[in-house]
Amino acid sequence: MGSLKMTEKTPRAALPESSCAYLLQELKMIWNEVGQDQNERERILEELEQECQEVYRRKVNSANMSRIQLHQALAESEAEFTNLLLSLGERSFPGRPEKMAGTLKEQLNSITPALQEMQMRKEARLKQFIEVQTEIQRTASEIAGRLGNKAVTVNEEDLSLKKLEEFQSELQRLKREKSDRLCKVEEYKVLIHNFAKVMGMDPSKILASVHPRLLDGPNEQQTKNISDDILKKLNVTVEQLKEEKNNRREKLQNLVKALTNLWDTLDTTMEERQPYGQIKIAMTSVNGMLGPGSLTLETIQQVESEVQRLNQLKASKMKELFLKKRAEVDEICKKSHMDMPYQTEMDKIMNLIMSGDVVHNDLLKTMDEYIYKAKEEATSRKDIMDKDERRYSISRGAHKHLKRAERARIIVNKIPGLVEQLMAKTQFWEHERNKIFYYDELPLLAMLKDYMLTLKEKEEEKYRQRENKKIQTLLVKRHENTLMLRPNTSFSRQSSRGFNSPGSTSIWSSQSFCQTSTTT
Repeated sequence: MGSLKMTEKTPRAALPESSCAYLLQELKMIWNEVGQDQNERERILEELEQECQEVYRRKVNSANMSRIQLHQALAESEAEFTNLLLSLGERSFPGRPEKMAGTLKEQLNSITPALQEMQMRKEARLKQFIEVQTEIQRTASEIAGRLGNKAVTVNEEDLSLKKLEEFQSELQRLKREKSDRLCKVEEYKVLIHNFAKVMGMDPSKILASVHPRLLDGPNEQQTKNISDDILKKLNVTVEQLKEEKNNRREKLQNLVKALTNLWDTLDTTMEERQPYGQIKIAMTSVNGMLGPGSLTLETIQQVESEVQRLNQLKASKMKELFLKKRAEVDEICKKSHMDMPYQTEMDKIMNLIMSGDVVHNDLLKTMDEYIYKAKEEATSRKDIMDKDERRYSISRGAHKHLKRAERARIIVNKIPGLVEQLMAKTQFWEHERNKIFYYDELPLLAMLKDYMLTLKEKEEEKYRQRENKKIQTLLVKRHENTLMLRPNTSFSRQSSRGFNSPGSTSIWSSQSFCQTSTTT
């Protein structure tokens, strides 16, 4: 009301037509002309004043909200700018004013360009982090042997250049390790190709057995597997191929050596040697370089078959030679009545001949030594054999029985001493090793003791028989002496004449001898 009353004193002509005061003057003139009641006038003026206050209040509130929003926007801009500085690891930014002055809009307008610049720098820095961390993850996955990559998560709280340099250093380290591993993989692949080429194998199958990705070409976009497990498998594969190559080479060298010896032994012609000439040159070369397919299984089997064929031929010829030499030894032994010497050794030689393990020169040397020793022994036995033939001028069969009897007697006399020596040696052996000596699953010492006990019992039995014989002989003599000392009666004389007669004496002697023999 006060404000409306103030406007009543203002001249109407001085007020603009669009102002509230002009309109109020216009309303009052209408009321005067109409004769509006004063109370009604005051009521209407109060309503107008309240309505004006509401409009002003709304405007003030709107202006206050705008101011708050500007303060908040300015504070957020300040905070975001500060956070951007911290995340980027920078202390200050040249485009930002050090002291804020002017209205809120002026302050906000002054910081907005610097804030936008910092946001662009953050986006660029974030992109760098994403690229570096993605590359780190991909390289680390290749080294670890992991398939597939997860989305990279970047810590936006720390986008400083220092942190970026740390990631870049880690990436460079991983790249160097990756490069070293790729070089190692390529070295293994080259070795595998070389080994496979020499041995006639398919390198692609060997590499596929280790890992299928080893067959892929050099593609930077494709994830590779260069893990420790792959390197270990490649190393094991290379070592296995190397060992297989060495085994094949050694086997082929031995076969070529055996083949050469067989050629020399059998006087093989050059035409027969020609198909294996290149193989021999490769195996006996000084530099040891092997061409493609030099150590294939087919090559080894081919040489091995030829060696087997020549060994069979050699065994056949050496068998003929051996039998001829052995027949010569048999003839020498037969003429000298000797047991066949070196029987076991010659049986072993025959087995070696059949297996192909006897050298031609060694066989000749050994058999010639046997023939020489047989002749030497036959010569040393010549005098004994001549005396033996004159001593035993009976049949051949009786001659053999007498010789065997002599040998048996000598051996029997030596048996107790030999058994005692054997028992002593057996006891020493058991004492030294603290266990029983078994012979055909029986304790040897117990067997020897039983044998000695049996031998002792036989000796005692023989002794008793000899004593009995002596007693019987003594009794016979006493009986004879008694008869001779009886009185000379007619009966005794007759008896004496009867006993003293030649026929009676012979009969008595025969009876005594028979009794003694029977007792014995």
